[in-house]
Amino acid sequence: MAVMDANSAPATAPTGLKARLRALFTGSGEAWLTRRLAGTIFLIRVISAGLAYFSQILLARWMGTSDYGIYVYVWTWVLLLGSMMDFGIAASAQKIIPEYRASGDHARLRGFLSGSRWMTGIVSVMVSLLLAGLVKLISPWIDADTVVPLYLGCLTLPAFVVANTQDGIARSHDWMRLGLMPQFIIRQALIIGFTAGAFALGFKLGATIAMLASVAAVWVAMIGQMIVLNRRLHTHIEPGPKAYDYRGWLAVSLPILLVESFYLLLSYTDVLVLQQFVSSDEVGVYFAVVKTLALVSFIHYAMSATTAHRFTEYHAAGDKDRLAAYVTHAIKWTFWPSLAATLILLALGKPLLWLFGPQFTGGYDIMFIAAIGLVVRAAIGPVERLLNMLGHQHICAVAYASAFVMNLVLCLVLVPKFGGHGAAAATSIALTFETILLFWIVRQRLGLHVLAFGKQRA
Repeated sequence: MAVMDANSAPATAPTGLKARLRALFTGSGEAWLTRRLAGTIFLIRVISAGLAYFSQILLARWMGTSDYGIYVYVWTWVLLLGSMMDFGIAASAQKIIPEYRASGDHARLRGFLSGSRWMTGIVSVMVSLLLAGLVKLISPWIDADTVVPLYLGCLTLPAFVVANTQDGIARSHDWMRLGLMPQFIIRQALIIGFTAGAFALGFKLGATIAMLASVAAVWVAMIGQMIVLNRRLHTHIEPGPKAYDYRGWLAVSLPILLVESFYLLLSYTDVLVLQQFVSSDEVGVYFAVVKTLALVSFIHYAMSATTAHRFTEYHAAGDKDRLAAYVTHAIKWTFWPSLAATLILLALGKPLLWLFGPQFTGGYDIMFIAAIGLVVRAAIGPVERLLNMLGHQHICAVAYASAFVMNLVLCLVLVPKFGGHGAAAATSIALTFETILLFWIVRQRLGLHVLAFGKQRA
């Protein structure tokens, strides 16, 4: 079996819990660097989750389940659309930037660092205006209480999209804190501060006030991130001519966008379908369950964000053995922490849900259903990023599209009868189906056995 780096592991593997914990924070080489960066991302996401969890608890208690359900519904649309409106640039940056660096194409590199943000920003403004017009058009047929929050959601989108693009640029330079902290910590802290300020001033906290706080938080965090990123890029990259290969960027990004879009649709279909068939109260309870289990997804996200551009580097260098060993390392460091986190969250689930309010503990049994899909998906690690970075975006998109269609059909069948339980079951089944497809694709295309256990080679 190939080794990732001559110094990536000691001669004798550490044994015992204390030795394993020590290995997380000491060492050298690519394996250690990956763990350190992934640990940084995971820590940021955990702190973010704590802030988000705290903010959701406050909002749920201050607003009540009905207004909270409306806010969740609108914010879900912001997350879904905002993550899709960057054309996949945030993800493809981790492929484009390393390739430009490896080939010495500094003109296109400089052009991408600025042009990608201008492109996604301008297009997101145009799309947001069209969406606001759509809300105006359909307003007579939707709940009156959701109209203004939807307008505010449209106002949020341009800043959300540019922040995503900047996140991808920062992560491609291993600037994980700069990429993630503005979105996941600063933004959450600002939401808490703005809503708490409104509450202290005596405003009645409803979905509209909560969305106003979210709009302000997203814009402030994005602008601050832009200032710091520009300063760092100025010192990191020598000034010079810029070349703008928009067509080339889109050729790489759009297939990745398909993958990301179907993944996001798969992630948010349950909440969006629930809103059509059950009360806002039940949507709020289900969303609390999803937020409680978010820690498991953060581990997968951390490894994906850390490994994607390195997959590209090793593939571009033709180092197949190093790539294979790195994939194995990433999978194991996704699955086992995810399994441990799932068991802890299930054990503490009821008191965690109670923090939202006594009525939210009714969703505790939904946690067990939803957890199945998350653990199954973690068993193959970030292989969707592997496929995207190695040029297999199209087949990866087919896998996600198939899983999304299955999830949508199952939600439409199960949600009307079983509510949140049906939504959780539909999502877990779809995630299991997606995992099997991705495992088979990687085995056939790359010859790798991508499970957290078993032999490395197919």
